[in-house]
Amino acid sequence: QVHLVESGGGLVQPGGSLRLSCAASGSIFAINTMGWYRQAPGKQRELVVVMTSDGRTNYADSVKGRFTFSRGSVKNTVYLTMNSLKPEDTAVYYCNVLGNSDNLYKTDFDAWGQGTQVTVSS
Repeated sequence: QVHLVESGGGLVQPGGSLRLSCAASGSIFAINTMGWYRQAPGKQRELVVVMTSDGRTNYADSVKGRFTFSRGSVKNTVYLTMNSLKPEDTAVYYCNVLGNSDNLYKTDFDAWGQGTQVTVSS
């Protein structure tokens, strides 16, 4: 079983910054993608950024140039640094990991964090 723990959300004024973190633990053999999604009230969950196993990142157009995805020095830890935040960035942010479990069959897993609230408001 794979567990994701997120932290770093909060209330920030427009133009401010926040950094979210996500730590994955458990029975992990390999990670294929790690990423962040968000869901605003009344809207569908949407992709913010995803990084593939070869290190390529794909950002949503709405966050390009403002958000940065990075890996931590601790294995299986990633960050989302959010700058120039706008009220429309307000949402619950979820970490997502796709990979293979460390078992006999290397079964696929699709793990989600519990979500962390980001509110951008003056």
